[in-house]
Amino acid sequence: MEIVKGGMVCGPEGCVLKTEPDTSVDLLGIELDNPVIPASGTFGFGKEFKDLYDINILGTFSFKGTTLEPRFGNPTPRIAETPNGMINAVGLQNPGVIAVRDRELPEMKEFFHKPVMANVSGFAVDEYQKTVELLCGQDQIGWFEVNISCPNVHGGGMAFGTDPAMAQKVTEAVKKVADKPVIMKLSPNVTDITEIAKACEAGGADGLSLINTLLGMRIDLKTKKPVIANTMGGFSGSAILPVALRMVYQVYNTVNLPIIGMGGVSSAKDVIEMMLAGATAVGVGAANLTDPFASKKIIGFMATGRQNMCVFQALLDRSDSSERFTESSAVRATGSVSLRWAS
Repeated sequence: MEIVKGGMVCGPEGCVLKTEPDTSVDLLGIELDNPVIPASGTFGFGKEFKDLYDINILGTFSFKGTTLEPRFGNPTPRIAETPNGMINAVGLQNPGVIAVRDRELPEMKEFFHKPVMANVSGFAVDEYQKTVELLCGQDQIGWFEVNISCPNVHGGGMAFGTDPAMAQKVTEAVKKVADKPVIMKLSPNVTDITEIAKACEAGGADGLSLINTLLGMRIDLKTKKPVIANTMGGFSGSAILPVALRMVYQVYNTVNLPIIGMGGVSSAKDVIEMMLAGATAVGVGAANLTDPFASKKIIGFMATGRQNMCVFQALLDRSDSSERFTESSAVRATGSVSLRWAS
C-alpha cells in the first residue's frame, strides 16, 4: 500500500518524490526563488561567476563588502588553509562606494536581474551612514547588509559588533538614511551574541545575518611565524557549522527579526538545518571558494529532489516539528518561509 504525503509517495521499499518542492522564501517583502544567498566576500560582484552558470538561479547574493573609500586591503599572504576550512585576512579590499555605484552596479544589471544585497562596512559610525546614503536610490539594491565586524577607529580599535551600545548606534545611524531594509551582520567573536542581536533590534534593524567569521590563526612550522601577514584572520568553512547553528538558534529565540543564517554551509542538508534553527534564508560562503558551483549544486538538489530523500523529508516535516523550530522569525515578523510542495 502506498502512502502519499506532500508529494512523497511511500511504499515498502521507501519513499519517492513525485513533485518538485517549492522552496521560495519571503525576505523582508521580497520573494526569493530559494533561500540560497552567496555570502559577501565569496562572490565578488557576481561577474566572477556569471560565465560559469546563470547566477539568476540564486535567491540573491550579497556583493563584496563596500567602504566609503577604496581599499587595497591587508598585506599578503592573506589566506591560510585549515582542515575543513580556511582563514582569510583580505582586509575589505574594494573599489569604494562611488565606483560600486557608478561602475559595478550598472555592469551587474546586465547579467543579474534580481534585487541584490549591498554589503557595507565602515570604520566610524559616520562612514557607515555615508556609504549607505550614497547607495540609496539604486533600484538594483533590495537590502543593505551592514557588517559590524570592523574595528572602530574612534573607539580603541574594538569591533563595532562586540559592543552592544556601538552596534545599536551604527544601526540607528544607518536606519536614518537607508531607503531599503537594513540587515545587521553579526560577529561570533563575542561572549553573548544575543546581547548584540537585541541591541540591533533596539536600534531599528529590519533583520540580522549571522555568523561572520570566527577569529583564527595558523603558524608556519618552518619559519615559526604566523602564516598570515596580519597574524590572525577570519576562520570559515564547514568546521564552523555547529557554532553557526547554535548562534542562529540562540538569536532566533531572543529577537523577533528575520535571520539569514550562515557559517559552514556547504550542502542542501546544511541549508535545511539552518532553516530548522530559525533562519529565513541561508548564506553560502567559503564553499563558493572551494567549488565555484557550490551554490548552484545546492539549489539543484533542493529544486529537483535528487538529494538524499531524508533532506526533503526534513523540509516536508518542518511543520510537524516542535513549535520552537517551526514558527520562523520571518513568519513572526516581516517575512515568511514557503515550504509548500508544488502540485
